[in-house]
Amino acid sequence: MAIYRGKYILEGLGTITPQMEHNLDIAYEICMSYKDKFPCEMCGRCCHPTNINIRPDEINRVARAAGIPIFNFMTEYVAQTGDGRFMLKKTNPCAFLGPDNRCTIWKDRPQICDDFPYAVSMFMSRVYLALTNPDADIDDLITYMDDEWPCSRIIKESVKERIEERRKDVVPL
Repeated sequence: MAIYRGKYILEGLGTITPQMEHNLDIAYEICMSYKDKFPCEMCGRCCHPTNINIRPDEINRVARAAGIPIFNFMTEYVAQTGDGRFMLKKTNPCAFLGPDNRCTIWKDRPQICDDFPYAVSMFMSRVYLALTNPDADIDDLITYMDDEWPCSRIIKESVKERIEERRKDVVPL
């Protein structure tokens, strides 16, 4: 299993070739370009998934921000998956979503929450596929995105153009 940028698990791959890493970097740049220009509107819709990953190095920080002793946090809020990853148990909605749809641990939220929706694996992988395969239609690849979400609307309005602009920089595999 290959890991890109220390957090993206590329299942089924043993290594990332330099060409693939270059193209992944382009996909990452496209995805991250949304994050700075279109900050979270705090609608709370993304805080309802069934799975929220938490990296081992984030556990103490998140527990401290939530004001939960680490033992209680690990036994009541965190589950370890069969492949060694950690997931928050109390989701749909997330245990840290306040009644006002705002995150109660915003400054210390897990990286996956900070990355959502612009740089999470699912979206980034689809941008990568559209970049590296000219026959792939990004609109078809992102049909999973809910049109009611403000961030999804922003993405759907402009991602095709951003991909077309960067295809010239893609290195053939």
